[in-house]
Amino acid sequence: LKAASRDPQSSPWYNLAWLPVLGRVLAMQASLVKYNTPILISTTGNAKGKKDKEKKVKDAQPAMSQTEDILNSILPPREWTQEDQLWVQYVSSTPATRADVINLQEELDKWLQQRQARETGICPIREELYSQCFDELIRQVTIICAERGLLLLRVRDEIRMTICAYQSLYESSIAFGMRKALQAEQRRNQHNTKMRNLMSDNRKLKSEVEDLEAKIAQIEKHEAERREQDERKHKEEVEMLRKMNAQRKEQLEAMLQAPKK
Repeated sequence: LKAASRDPQSSPWYNLAWLPVLGRVLAMQASLVKYNTPILISTTGNAKGKKDKEKKVKDAQPAMSQTEDILNSILPPREWTQEDQLWVQYVSSTPATRADVINLQEELDKWLQQRQARETGICPIREELYSQCFDELIRQVTIICAERGLLLLRVRDEIRMTICAYQSLYESSIAFGMRKALQAEQRRNQHNTKMRNLMSDNRKLKSEVEDLEAKIAQIEKHEAERREQDERKHKEEVEMLRKMNAQRKEQLEAMLQAPKK
């Protein structure tokens, strides 16, 4: 199986039905990073545990140089299962030429357009593609100079940590903003409710004031009428007493002026 997966055309396993399966595997695992041909580890559908899987991957791994070891530590091999088949794919250790770099740039632009990545702002698709492009550049540099590749790895990890820190800060700021927005909305609702209650109380107080003013006007009118009646009655009594006084005075004078017998 190992030999057949490395060179299908020179193996008795090679047939016309094998190419579509390999094509689907390559299409599914498409990446800007250059990998070797996937290696078929096992065709058994029954999982026998993680240790057996790691043992099969280790057995299938060919003898590697120091550069390839560094490459595999920087860019670990990819493993996946498809149709009860365990596949592993190691990163390529073939040096890149100028044409490969130009092709990488063209592939990056093509994939950005095909996957409809946004040109500005936050875009996970653009971030993923540029990350793959940077990994491919690290692979190309590491093959030429392993120390330079390891230094680029540190730069990549530092950039990723910085981006993760910014993402955490962004998420926390979004949560803070949402919390403040909810609090503001809650305070606004409370203020609106309080304002409606105060306006209702104000209308009630205005109605009470109008009622009291109407009562005051009615009382003042009633008291004015009563006072007017009292004054009229008082005048009539005074006039009557004057008349009675005048009459008695006349009678007294008449009695005094009458001749004595």
